[in-house]
Amino acid sequence: MTIAVGLSGGIDSSIAACLLRDQGHEVIGLTMKLYDGTGTKLAKKTACFGPGGEDNIEDARRLCRSLGVPHHVIDLSREYNETVLAYFREEYLRGRTPNPCLKCNRHMKFGLLIEKAWASGIRFDKYATGHYALTVYHPETGRYLLKKGVDVKKEQSYFLALLRQEQLERAVFPLGGLTKDDVRRMAREKGLPVLAKKESQDFYRGDYADLFEKRPEAGDIVDKNGTILGKHRGICFYTIGQRRGLGVSHSEPLYVVGIDKAANRIVVGTEGDLYSEGLIARNLNWISMPGPCGGPLRLKARIRYLHTEQPATVTAYEAAGIAGDGALKTGTADEPSGAGMPVRVVFDRPQRAVTPGQFVVLYDGDTVAAGGIIERSF
Repeated sequence: MTIAVGLSGGIDSSIAACLLRDQGHEVIGLTMKLYDGTGTKLAKKTACFGPGGEDNIEDARRLCRSLGVPHHVIDLSREYNETVLAYFREEYLRGRTPNPCLKCNRHMKFGLLIEKAWASGIRFDKYATGHYALTVYHPETGRYLLKKGVDVKKEQSYFLALLRQEQLERAVFPLGGLTKDDVRRMAREKGLPVLAKKESQDFYRGDYADLFEKRPEAGDIVDKNGTILGKHRGICFYTIGQRRGLGVSHSEPLYVVGIDKAANRIVVGTEGDLYSEGLIARNLNWISMPGPCGGPLRLKARIRYLHTEQPATVTAYEAAGIAGDGALKTGTADEPSGAGMPVRVVFDRPQRAVTPGQFVVLYDGDTVAAGGIIERSF
């Protein structure tokens, strides 16, 4: 079988390629070119986007030479700017907190990269990455399931929750059954030079102000009563739950508890103000099941990557202005397929810093049921 491997130049995708080659597969290396060379002020650090991306491409090229497999660089810089970066900017300017990694996986890494490779005549049967996750075909439902990787500290199913059925059908995750320690050991045994490379999962490592064409407008920091406590440097630099960098003094610690886009204000409050009973999510990409039709679902909800998923009741939700696919778009990229009725997620226990714009991923045991965009908390 011919398997293309999405190579980032890092240790995980490198070991994925090594494992597949050792298993006897014909391996092809594919690397995305995401940075077009503009914006000289961008930080050159290890990340997916920025000037440092050229170093990542060269690392991937060297790996393929050492393995004796072909390597192709697919230029997606224009599409990345129009889709992922535009979405990133738009959401922050709306007072929301985006997650570009989920968008990139859905649209770039498992979408346009494969499409452009095929269009250029590169042929392969499956597509692999170095994510710590697993896929399984469920014959009774006819659906491809996305499951957690076995390494509880590293598993990355959260970042893959927007993948469609046709994307999961061709996906291979060689590291899903391994731990990060296993992968580091293999890299040492194989003498891979990327072992010494600093790891980064950030899409950009630098001041986010670098990514905006003009500096966002400053405004007031207020408490819940509207009393002005200080000034902010632009709503795009703040997120729910943030404590550092507020520049205001108070008798007890203050956190960002709200972002008022219309008034260009950051609202701060105390720790207790950060907790929510639940959330409304839209544009759900259902993976293991068709949706919440027929009654409430008991699932576990993860509201950000480093959040431990919590028991919750999930039901379909109808409200004016939140109508599922086609409603409340970011204006930059089509939403996941399978998006239908928004859902209401009620936690068994209140959760801290539920953040609009982030993604909630719903789990049924170790299987991803669905992923969608957090519209608001309550």
